[in-house]
Amino acid sequence: MKIGFIGAGKVGFSLGKYFCEHGLNVIGYFSRSPQSALQAAEFTGTLCFNDIEGIVEASDTLFLTVPDGAIKELWDYIDKLSIKNKIICHCSGSLSSSIFSNIDNHHAYGYSIHPLLGISDKLNSYEQLSHAFFTIEGSQGRLNEMQAMLINLGNSVQIISPENKAVYHSAAVFASNLMVALAQASIDLLKGCGFNEKNASLALNTLMLENMKNIVRQGTTQALTGPIERCDIETVKRHLACLNGEDRKIYILLSSKLIEIAKRKKPDCSYSELENMIGDMIKNE
Repeated sequence: MKIGFIGAGKVGFSLGKYFCEHGLNVIGYFSRSPQSALQAAEFTGTLCFNDIEGIVEASDTLFLTVPDGAIKELWDYIDKLSIKNKIICHCSGSLSSSIFSNIDNHHAYGYSIHPLLGISDKLNSYEQLSHAFFTIEGSQGRLNEMQAMLINLGNSVQIISPENKAVYHSAAVFASNLMVALAQASIDLLKGCGFNEKNASLALNTLMLENMKNIVRQGTTQALTGPIERCDIETVKRHLACLNGEDRKIYILLSSKLIEIAKRKKPDCSYSELENMIGDMIKNE
């Protein structure tokens, strides 16, 4: 396998370095920014290509590590080149391999391969990729081969369907980006109690980290604690009385989800009164 990268941003840097560190044959990079391609090539000890035609011809597997909005435009260009038997991959979490329209007419193979990891640093994030869970979907022809490539790197891999790509990516957003919003909501509430931003973050750090560790170790059901889990209706009412606007809506909606989890944890406990209260609030908000 000869792997070429088109796009030399954070994902291209990180995946290319990760592949190289684990013995895969990365041949090099092309980017609309020659400087970025050169930096990525130097970072991975590979080649810098001057045009798309050159890297397509030299590769049998291409990773299009460009922004989501640029994938179709890039594919429309590659679609006009000779790509018979080549593997074309993108790394978008939300777009499926169906963006590679007419790829079967080339007797080529298209895949979306996505690591469940926030890649925030092009020089260091590759070190975390060994812990990342990958998803893959696309052409049946070489799907098992691409899955095996990732498994051989030591990663866990799940094959999904193209139709589920948006739902899958929504799940990832809930577990990552929306967690940032919840953290900020907590910080803002503490600031209303007299904390400054720094002390609010400091106060919440251990609580958030230990909670996440418990979820990882025990699963969501056993990790659940707090007023919903113990069916403490009076405490929930006090919370709702002091919250307003978006914070109140978020609290109510997430409490409804927590009741489902609490019922699994304590099947002998009656949550009907709490459930009815929260259900009525959802209808009335």
